[in-house]
Amino acid sequence: MLGSWRAIGLVLLSFLVVLLLRPQQFMMSVPNSNLRLLSDPFLQLPQETSVRVVWFTEFAGTEHFVRYGEGLEERAIARSTQLTRIREDQNSKIERIPNTPIQRDIWRHEAIVEGLSRRVPYQAISVGEKGEEITSDRFTLAPLPQLGTPLKILLTSDHQLMPMTPTNLQKVVETVGRVDAVFLAGDLVNIPDRASEWFDDNRGGAFFPSLQGRATYKLNQTVYRGGELIQHAPLYTAIGNHEVMGKYSHEKELNAQFDRPLPRTVAQRLYQEAAQQINPQNDSKIKAEWIKNHSFNTDTYEELFTLPESPSGGEKYYAVTFGDIRLVVLFATNIWRSPTLDTTKMSRYREPDRLLDRPEEWGYGQHIFEPIAKGSPQYQWLETELNSPEFQQAKYKMVMFHHPPHSLGDNIVPAYTNPVPVIQSTEGKMQSVRYEYPLNKDYLIRDIEPLFDEAGVQLVYFGHSHLWNRFTNEQGIHFLESSNVGNTYGAYWGNKQRFVPEGYREIYAATGDPNGLEPVVPTLDPLKDENAESLPYIASNEISVFTILETKTGTVSSYRFDTRKPQSPVVKFDEFQLK
Repeated sequence: MLGSWRAIGLVLLSFLVVLLLRPQQFMMSVPNSNLRLLSDPFLQLPQETSVRVVWFTEFAGTEHFVRYGEGLEERAIARSTQLTRIREDQNSKIERIPNTPIQRDIWRHEAIVEGLSRRVPYQAISVGEKGEEITSDRFTLAPLPQLGTPLKILLTSDHQLMPMTPTNLQKVVETVGRVDAVFLAGDLVNIPDRASEWFDDNRGGAFFPSLQGRATYKLNQTVYRGGELIQHAPLYTAIGNHEVMGKYSHEKELNAQFDRPLPRTVAQRLYQEAAQQINPQNDSKIKAEWIKNHSFNTDTYEELFTLPESPSGGEKYYAVTFGDIRLVVLFATNIWRSPTLDTTKMSRYREPDRLLDRPEEWGYGQHIFEPIAKGSPQYQWLETELNSPEFQQAKYKMVMFHHPPHSLGDNIVPAYTNPVPVIQSTEGKMQSVRYEYPLNKDYLIRDIEPLFDEAGVQLVYFGHSHLWNRFTNEQGIHFLESSNVGNTYGAYWGNKQRFVPEGYREIYAATGDPNGLEPVVPTLDPLKDENAESLPYIASNEISVFTILETKTGTVSSYRFDTRKPQSPVVKFDEFQLK
């Protein structure tokens, strides 16, 4: 009998642990008298004769569906799921500010529209508990474009609710009209688990409103609405460092949770040290959830979007054929940390002295989230993909990821590699922990770029440094960053130098591209410096930049707009062709 009670006790303990590991379920309710769609519908994962329509509400509803066709005569029923980790906290820019992080009840609805052969109108409908229908405006959708279809693709990155993002996206529509797809190289918002950053931040520049022409951001006495883009065009995204949440907590503010991811190996070690208390029955689900909650996750990002999948990476890295483009998307990003050497601060180069005796609280430098070095599952998948018929036979071969392989920006230093700890001790007492990043082990340069060279990649698109610059290597690959929307760290060119630590084993580059390429000066209308010399970059908090790839000619065109002069024209300043 005693053994039975002990078994029951263990089951209850395991159940309690699971409850504690799950995010808290608090409701931020919406009155039935004021039901609305939380977002316009947007398009995901087009196939040969179908496309998915996704939208969000703050009510469960009784039915959700899409009407489509020339007369909206067809109907597709949506599947609904509730987002599990999306929350608000005291730093949210919303009307009702909670004291601690609380779950915000948001439902995602996805309908697969089938039987398509051309572009047709559609609208999304959600039905409330009392039978009231909430209907979106009418938009258009289309299946996957066929080979030879002339397309316009928006290349963009690092939106992050930055001051110029709505302006930037509004100018896209005003300049080139409707695009056929949006390729976004990571950093969609700042804190991925904060719901308002995606939907309704009261500053007016949340992610979905900006890409759907429903923003209300005031800049230089002008209100910008963003662009009506993803209601008509599918969105393909890469994971940036701002799509990754750190250690989960019921109490700590979301910014603190975001800033404190642990490497998986550290969380696994901490789990083993306390496994008997955490998981006495050795339940594999409890173990996996505990390790995830004590390291990092991309749960909200993966719940929000429906993307192509790879066998080893799921939605985290994938490949897709879109018209004449074979797009390969990688998971190449690490945690961003300040370059400071202040002994009281956690940085990319050292641990704060106050935490030396608490390794579970260390930052572990700019650790990489997903392995990409030679031999890793992502590397092996990439190697296979680049040699596939789908890639090799594509007219345009493109790779997109977040971390820069070549850049004049700040975030390319130190090297993209696992940090190597250097521990200094005196008489057995730890005095300091610093991190080195061996230059000859930069995974993107040592392992990945040679694959691109061999496979005939034409364009590598990335973000992270919040500027525009581009490069071309000896094999003719174009490397482009076009992510200047109002939070630049600057470009380190000429006399301007990055901060790099002195007295370290590695000598990090203070200026230029650390990986040896010369920047390309814009071909049409470069900005000038004070000496009237043409600048090979745009790094500005007043001048915004966007880039369009046109597949009819293989032309990649970059445009700029000076937000200080709202009536000024958009200027095409650079252009090159993919051959």
